[in-house]
Amino acid sequence: MAEKDQLLDGVSPETDELASTLMGDALDLLAAGDSFCVLLAVQSASGEVTSYEFEDDGPEACLEAARAKVAQVTGARRYAIVYEGAVEAGTDGFVDALLLEFGERGYRSYSAYSLVGDKGTGDGFTWTDPAPAGEVPPLL
Repeated sequence: MAEKDQLLDGVSPETDELASTLMGDALDLLAAGDSFCVLLAVQSASGEVTSYEFEDDGPEACLEAARAKVAQVTGARRYAIVYEGAVEAGTDGFVDALLLEFGERGYRSYSAYSLVGDKGTGDGFTWTDPAPAGEVPPLL
């Protein structure tokens, strides 16, 4: 793993596409009322995407397992992880959100969130555009 000060800033178009696709898939699942714990997509340098779902443990353990899996995937170039959680929304307290972590080998890694509501209601499901949530430790 490169030193933090040697990592590139920004997000490549390939990482943006991988993260956006996984976020969209997760929003579709929430709209349909389908449950999941943690979803992971890993892309190789050749462009092959492998997807994983972690659900056989508690949310924190599944998230840690997904993070550990990233480094175990042979040839991993970039990744995205998505899971349900909550974010503090000022005076409204905590509100439901879909959380996203993403990164690429040689780049800084970031997180984002989308507020969600009315899960399982199909067209009644609501979400916000993803908002940045800050830098996270790189997994590659």
